[in-house]
Amino acid sequence: MDSPDVIAQLRALADRFDALAGRTQKLADENRALRQLHEQAAGERSQLLSKHEQARQRVEAMIARLKSLEQNT
Repeated sequence: MDSPDVIAQLRALADRFDALAGRTQKLADENRALRQLHEQAAGERSQLLSKHEQARQRVEAMIARLKSLEQNT
C-alpha cells in the first residue's frame, strides 16, 4: 500500500469513529431523557393509584351509609 491509500483509509476510519461517537452521545442523551420520562410516569401512576384507592374507599363508605339508612327506614 502506498501512503495516500493509508491516509485515506485512516481519514475514513476517523470519520466513522466520529460518526459513531456522535451517535453514541445522541443515544445516551435519548436514554437519559427516556429514563426521566419513565420516572415521571411512574410518579404519576403512583399518585393516580393513590387517588383511585381513596375514591374507592369513599364510594364503599357511601354505599355502607346508604345501606345503613335503608335498613333504618
